[in-house]
Amino acid sequence: MKLNSYKPDIAVQQRTPNLDWSNKFYYTSAQQEFEPDIWVQLLELPSTFSFDEALLICQLSKDEWLAWIPEHGESVLHTRQFCALS
Repeated sequence: MKLNSYKPDIAVQQRTPNLDWSNKFYYTSAQQEFEPDIWVQLLELPSTFSFDEALLICQLSKDEWLAWIPEHGESVLHTRQFCALS
């Protein structure tokens, strides 16, 4: 199952990814080590009504995790789609 990034055309707060290449956080978020059973901050929302946090369930590959997102369900996330909670 892939994450559906389609957002309906309604009035919602739009989140834009951080495209500042000089930002050190951008580089480290993709290189962080994650563990199962921790909550992470989503950088891309799977649907308008889903939460902006997800619980990591298990690692599927080097860059993909199975996660549970409240009000959405299970989803496969790439490490570029989330970061550690601060």
